[in-house]
Amino acid sequence: MPGFDKSWTLFLDRDGVINVEKKDGYVLSQEEFYFESGVFEALRLLQTIFGHVLVVTNQRCVGKGLITTQQLDALHRWMCKEIENHGGRIDRIYYCPDVEEDSPCRKPQTGMALRARQDFPDIAFHRSVMVGNHFSDMQFGKQLGMYTVFIAPADESFSTPHPLVDVCYPSLLAWAHSLKQHLQKF
Repeated sequence: MPGFDKSWTLFLDRDGVINVEKKDGYVLSQEEFYFESGVFEALRLLQTIFGHVLVVTNQRCVGKGLITTQQLDALHRWMCKEIENHGGRIDRIYYCPDVEEDSPCRKPQTGMALRARQDFPDIAFHRSVMVGNHFSDMQFGKQLGMYTVFIAPADESFSTPHPLVDVCYPSLLAWAHSLKQHLQKF
């Protein structure tokens, strides 16, 4: 595991990492948005380690007309406020509303990361981590030379090693605890 510090950037997927992923649908409102267990503690720990904490999320629901960009922005403002109220932080959220699989901004394509680097010129992808629960997240990270963390729920079978995955944990909190223990050794 690398020696992470404030020169590193943390990229997080949203659904399945920060909030519970809605099976067969989309999270369209606060009433449907449930934070993953332990996510507040995880983000509290991680924001002390990483210089930037960013969310990169495919939100096809906008392109399908199920939610407006204004409604999604309001949901994200609420999410960030809840995280801040619990001692964590999200510096910026990037989302792709496109329906097309080959859209340059839709993961696994790297458009959202390139936009992030325009906003934060100090981002170095070789000093970045991508945390996600889909292989498209891992592809996104690996295409840019990032360290990848795969969040695989305990009820899903996944075997390592895998060429796209550097490490695998059952939750963001489990990885945050492991990372904290690793960094305390130095």
